[in-house]
Amino acid sequence: MRTRLVTLLALLPLVAACGATVEPAPAAGPPATATVTNCGEQVTYPTPQRPVSYDISGTEKMFALGLADRMRGYVLNKVADPSIDGSEWKADYAKVPRLGTARITREIVVDAQADWVFAGWNSGFSEERGITPKLLEQLGIRSYLHTETCWDYGTAKADVSPLDALFADLENLGKIFHVEARATELVGQLRSRLDAVRRGAPAGAEPTRVFVYDSGTDQPYTAGKHAAPTDIIAAAGGRNVFAELADGWGSVGWEPVVQAQPEVIVVADYGDQPVQAKIDFVKSFEGLKNSPAVRENRFHVMSVGELVSGPRNVAAAESLARYLRSIGR
Repeated sequence: MRTRLVTLLALLPLVAACGATVEPAPAAGPPATATVTNCGEQVTYPTPQRPVSYDISGTEKMFALGLADRMRGYVLNKVADPSIDGSEWKADYAKVPRLGTARITREIVVDAQADWVFAGWNSGFSEERGITPKLLEQLGIRSYLHTETCWDYGTAKADVSPLDALFADLENLGKIFHVEARATELVGQLRSRLDAVRRGAPAGAEPTRVFVYDSGTDQPYTAGKHAAPTDIIAAAGGRNVFAELADGWGSVGWEPVVQAQPEVIVVADYGDQPVQAKIDFVKSFEGLKNSPAVRENRFHVMSVGELVSGPRNVAAAESLARYLRSIGR
């Protein structure tokens, strides 16, 4: 009897293999979806398989999280090319396909067979140019918007300070691409460095008045409340003289610039015009000749890669803080 029982038990796996359906154990791995808050709304994304980013801002947020090998490509206006040379992710720019050298378009996205696009509202996505999250959704393509640009998008009009928006994007990308530990570590490092910059500012001192000059002769194009330079300047111990401008980047008149009497002028450096030509123009502008910045030759150059929302913002704050301390501010 004992011998027969052992024999029957031995045969049971064979019987199961021949006649029964055995469910395999679930494969280990990251979840298929992730839910994050983007522009005030809860959005659930399947894990992107062919993601495309636009501009330095989106592209370097992806690179900083080690996602270059998972990208279908990026679109970057050629005027930003000089910023690639100064990027710590220069090698990633070289190996990830560049899909365009001007603005991102719906045609570029469709031709690339992208399933997910990362850009900003009116900084990539645009009603006028026919590339919006809603239109892409109709094509089966998901979108994520830079949190910095949410103040002007949708009904929620989510208003988040620029550097907090940067950290929110990195944390959300960590969830969407299932690299949360990496995102948490990176955000922690950036916050720690930013805290150190803030602690280095002179206690009780009046913030240095800083004007950001991007471009423009008839009207200067500058950074407003919702652009990264406002937070960068504040962290370094200064105050953007257009911090209350209800815009990201926008044009203003020269008269309010003159009235602000900037003590330092930050000049944006990118490929459409030599930075020295911008400085020479500002120095020659009659109304600014007696401003502290021009009188004392206080110009601080930043690349576009430092000025748009991205992981280089913290290095920009560190650089500006060193400059301000060097002039006794």
